Amino acid sequence: MLRDLMSGAYRALRALITRSVVMECDRIPFRFENVPLKKILNWILVEASIYRKPERPWGWPTHLQIEPDARCNLTCVICPVTTGMTRPTGSMNLDTFKKLIDEVGDYVFLILLWDWGEPFLNPSLFEMISYARQRGIRVLCSTNGQLLAQDGRAEEVIRSGLDTLIIAMDGISQETYQLYREGGSLESVLEGVRSVVAKKRELKTDRPLINLRFLVMRHNEHEVPRLEGLARSLGVDMLSLKTLNPYGSDTELVPQNPDYRRFKYPSDGQSPLRRRHNPCKNLWNMPAIHWNGTIALCTYDYDEEYVLGDLRTDSFQDIWHGAECRRLRRQFRSDWESIPLCCPCSFAYEGGSCIDEIIAEANLFEPARP
Repeated sequence: MLRDLMSGAYRALRALITRSVVMECDRIPFRFENVPLKKILNWILVEASIYRKPERPWGWPTHLQIEPDARCNLTCVICPVTTGMTRPTGSMNLDTFKKLIDEVGDYVFLILLWDWGEPFLNPSLFEMISYARQRGIRVLCSTNGQLLAQDGRAEEVIRSGLDTLIIAMDGISQETYQLYREGGSLESVLEGVRSVVAKKRELKTDRPLINLRFLVMRHNEHEVPRLEGLARSLGVDMLSLKTLNPYGSDTELVPQNPDYRRFKYPSDGQSPLRRRHNPCKNLWNMPAIHWNGTIALCTYDYDEEYVLGDLRTDSFQDIWHGAECRRLRRQFRSDWESIPLCCPCSFAYEGGSCIDEIIAEANLFEPARP
């Protein structure tokens, strides 16, 4: 703890002197230069408040997880969208997105522009990206890649200013790929990757960083040794191997190689080892905003068990400092295991921290500055 505090203090002092901030997201380093002083001060206050976990955060969120669309064009095997998500689905309205950015955009560093569903189904996606980029916010977007090669989307991806494009490709043969991504075409993904890479070269830009993402499972782990060669041949910037969250079920999808399992297990190999202290920061630095403006506890609250507020009727400020948010922060600090959503969460187990552990391997092929 003392080492973390000293490291945090050093980072804060360096940021104030240089007006630059370096942070990592999804194993990708992001460097922000000439950062406004109020944005740096807010970041310092938020990071400091995470140690104390007060009911009322000392600053505004530095990250946002925003769901452009809750619908999907695939039926992935254990994804909640497939297995029984009960809340309504639809596309986020551009005005809802702008309302949020107008209120907190001066403090936000990164937007993760995905949650449940396929972001590229939203017709306003590229306008959202551009709007956030105009405010100096870096944007990451994750896609199953089925739509990238259609209707000029590759060029729109480039011209929107998107910083990082994560493309999920969980198999290098159609037979393997479709075992998890049911209804998907591997060739469509490959065509989409090639389209974005080609357009990026044509327009002579290094943005977005193209991150080819492979979710390692038992039926595809034998393909891992061939991934780097394929990724390099496609011309992507990065290859990352993500661990699977089995959502507490006894599933045959969990890989045999322990290096690619999300959680750490005791010698008997049964239930994963639980943490004593939950490292989750979401209630202090990264709310999850669903397509209809509902603010949920976090990305794992896919069925909105804990609704913190609604941007259609309330300001973000009122929600962020509201009674429900304060109650949950107080409960998390005193006894996080008593929160039904937090108790079985990925963060609750050794190896499951979404902050820095769920990417088993990451390979940047060329120096990149997203």
